[in-house]
Amino acid sequence: MASKRQQAALGLFFVTLLWGGTFVWMKQILKSLDNELEIYTSAGVVGAIVCSRFLIAFIALIPFSSEARRALTSKEDWKGGLILGGIMLAGFVLQMIGIESVTPSVSAFLTSLYVVFTAILSVKISDRKPTRMMIFGVGLATIGAGFIDGPPHIVWGLGEFLTVISAFFFALHIIYTDRITKQLNPIAVTSTSFVVLFVGAGLIALISARDVMVFESAWKNGVIFPLLLLGLLGSLACILMLNAFQKHLNPTHAAIIYSFEPVWATLYGWQQGMVVLSMWLAMGLLLLIGNIIVELDESKEENHLNEEAGPE
Repeated sequence: MASKRQQAALGLFFVTLLWGGTFVWMKQILKSLDNELEIYTSAGVVGAIVCSRFLIAFIALIPFSSEARRALTSKEDWKGGLILGGIMLAGFVLQMIGIESVTPSVSAFLTSLYVVFTAILSVKISDRKPTRMMIFGVGLATIGAGFIDGPPHIVWGLGEFLTVISAFFFALHIIYTDRITKQLNPIAVTSTSFVVLFVGAGLIALISARDVMVFESAWKNGVIFPLLLLGLLGSLACILMLNAFQKHLNPTHAAIIYSFEPVWATLYGWQQGMVVLSMWLAMGLLLLIGNIIVELDESKEENHLNEEAGPE
């Protein structure tokens, strides 16, 4: 029978399948809003979309979970939600502004740098330090993500820099998710973080656009369907699984699993005619090898701990 750690690794792998699609869905939304981007500014439109995305997730969660409703009156759950939601808000908004001027595969690669950032931050602020084998896995995963669409053709502009900064915030989110979900109910902290996200993004939209009509962007033709996918799959399903499973893994191991995102983003982008596939996709094998190395290292450590504990 699979251990909790193995079940968690499989669950987070499924998260990457869904998250890979978010790069395409975001690009589809922004392509449908060229006029609105000129009228309301990028930050205004992106804020409105992020707000709508997490409002959809929150509305879908609340009726079906008593824990989610209870969290709205809990001081501790609000504290956890403010931290996780605030960090995630910064990451999502910067990523969406950045993807307006970069391809899905470049955005996915630059975002995947959170694997490196997570390893660095783990050394500084986490109580679960990466092992040498994990660092090796980080290197393989980063190279694999970087060359999955061929040698990265990155012209460093504002979009690229914003995407790298978003990757740093996503790394922070991985570290603090590890801490907070060990202390608080994962569904409860998901609920409060969704509120922080849609309220925060809504404020960004209003301040940037200076017009409440910016929220009409979410109801345009070509926006509603990908926005529903972002809300129900890319937000609700993914973040619930992330908060439930990640606490069973070392943060660096979790980050390496998340690095599969560019593989799916490239495949989904190809299916939509946004990118062209090449033999470089085989570089994704380095992601697999990096994950296998870390999995074997974690299994060895788990078996060692079980031997030390002895039979119950």
